[in-house]
Amino acid sequence: MLDRVTVVVVTHHSAHCLDTLDPLLRHCPHVIIVDNASEDGTVTLAQKRWPHASILALSRNVGFGAANNMALARCQTDFALLLNPDCEATPADLHTLVTAADTFVDAAVVAPQLCDADGHPEVNYRWPWLDWKSTGPAAEGPLCVGFVCGAAMLVRVAKLPQPAFDERFFLYYEDDDLCLRLLRSKQSMIIIPSCRIRHRSRGSVRSPRRLSAEYWRGYHHAQSKLTFIVKYIDTTPTHQQRLRLIALTIITLPLHIVFWSPKMLARKIGRLVGAIKFKTIH
Repeated sequence: MLDRVTVVVVTHHSAHCLDTLDPLLRHCPHVIIVDNASEDGTVTLAQKRWPHASILALSRNVGFGAANNMALARCQTDFALLLNPDCEATPADLHTLVTAADTFVDAAVVAPQLCDADGHPEVNYRWPWLDWKSTGPAAEGPLCVGFVCGAAMLVRVAKLPQPAFDERFFLYYEDDDLCLRLLRSKQSMIIIPSCRIRHRSRGSVRSPRRLSAEYWRGYHHAQSKLTFIVKYIDTTPTHQQRLRLIALTIITLPLHIVFWSPKMLARKIGRLVGAIKFKTIH
């Protein structure tokens, strides 16, 4: 069954994640790793650990969505497992997801229940927040949903749009965009709560320049949030949401100075600059 899946991992300063990826990747015959210009030896270490893997070592960081698109264009299998470096999956987990995909043959996406580092379930599925806020208890069995987190998803390659990810989303909201396009084209996405995969959220990147990394995290979050709003909500150019994001960021900035948090301060400054520099997408 593992021969029917290509595992796709996008890395960026992710050498510290390779140990937790190994229990799955060493058993999978089809592995594509796209490295977004890491400077921590990720590529060299991955080549030594998984000589059977196809590794695309990029000279610059092209973004999460664009890197996944590169890998998906090279897939020769029916399924691809898009997996963040900070997720811990096993061959048994992948077997469960493929079995579910064989049961629900119309599903474009089959996803696991993600859990945090302590094993507590995360809210990694819902309906599009454009429609309503999802409430109620967690799924008890396989369930159709309108969104699944892009940290771990088994996709049926033939049912994905081309390209799968809108590359205007450099980081953040690319999974919201993909799932919304799938939902609007009447493609089903199914959560499998019995398949539980640990997700050490925001653990994929360990940059040697940590404050710079937090700055760019905030910058791209603001850019992607506004891109999503303009694409799906504001059909005419408007600065209302942009100004609101700028105002909220300025209001909260002093809190991270008073309760000194360099990481959050760098992220907020990045968000402020990202919102100020945002230009309407075309």
